[in-house]
Amino acid sequence: MPTDKRVVVYGASGYTGRLICEYLREYNIPFLAAGRSHTRVKSIVDAVPGIDTVEYDIAEVEHSKDALVDAFRGADVVLNTVGPFSRWGHAVVEACLEIGAHYTDTNGEQDWMIDVEKRYGSDFADRNLVLTPGLAQMYSIGEIAANICLETPGLDTLDIQVFWKGHPTVASTNTILTNAAFSKAYFLEQNEYVEWPADDGIYQVVVPGQHDLGLALPWGGTSHPVWFKNDPRVANARALGGVINRPLMLAVPQIISAALEQMEGKTDEEKFQIIDTVSSSVRSETPPRENPRINTSLDSVYASGPLGRVHTVIHGNCNYKQTALLNAFAASRLLQAPPRAVGFASSCMAFGHRELLGVLRAFGLVLDPIVTAHS
Repeated sequence: MPTDKRVVVYGASGYTGRLICEYLREYNIPFLAAGRSHTRVKSIVDAVPGIDTVEYDIAEVEHSKDALVDAFRGADVVLNTVGPFSRWGHAVVEACLEIGAHYTDTNGEQDWMIDVEKRYGSDFADRNLVLTPGLAQMYSIGEIAANICLETPGLDTLDIQVFWKGHPTVASTNTILTNAAFSKAYFLEQNEYVEWPADDGIYQVVVPGQHDLGLALPWGGTSHPVWFKNDPRVANARALGGVINRPLMLAVPQIISAALEQMEGKTDEEKFQIIDTVSSSVRSETPPRENPRINTSLDSVYASGPLGRVHTVIHGNCNYKQTALLNAFAASRLLQAPPRAVGFASSCMAFGHRELLGVLRAFGLVLDPIVTAHS
């Protein structure tokens, strides 16, 4: 049955999905909260403070293209939080294309983004729809910082680091293991994808603002090389990410290695079963609600060229809330005006990096960027 709500939150009972519903309420945007269980979605959304001040509906929907088309028809924007996206995302993207809806997701899967661009980018562009996977703190804030650097002409190389303090959700853990099992990680070198060395392990890096060295991983390659491969200003882009928790970061390669050992020789279906089991053993419960005194984030970008350098750092807090706000803002923007770019487009391409920064500042989730230029 078609919906009269112009915005859909798919995966509304998840950690990020609920937060998106909270921000849609603050924007006073009616929405359809959808997921596999009507009871679970309703219990989560009904608990959002002040939810009675906005119109919303609940939909239980089977995860198939046809079922999603039936449930979402009538909507203009679908905000998808159901991952891993390489596993579950195609049905949602295809449903959006059929009903003529803009699409965003919160993915951290480089292989998914490369695949989505090839398979669906031109079709979305032909329909003047935006296809923006990877609208999330771990990628969009670094992209904002990179674009601030690139306001200075003559820079073509991006060295990006993304850090946050907290615990990954079950879905995030599942994504990490899915990336490790099924995909390669790439950086961008002279406008070509180059595979990260598989045996390099964990990287020790300098983190701005602290004396201790940090630990970071390619984290599946991140979204940044994919976005900037389409940017004529950029030839090279490398990104590393990490949790500001040394014991947790040291454990990540061990967890991945142990899981990959279990998967050796198994079918894809068996691998997914192992991934689900390991993910639940690492993080079986929903993480506690973020505390801005504890859950901080830091994005650092060095941009360089033959005769110039700019460094931009953005400090923030509550990375999952940043992700949710960015998606709610994208929905608000798309309901009011056409995006800046259609088809496969990053958040900065579609909505503007200064506009995204402004909304994060307005809601108190990031500080003013610290920009240092050398030329």
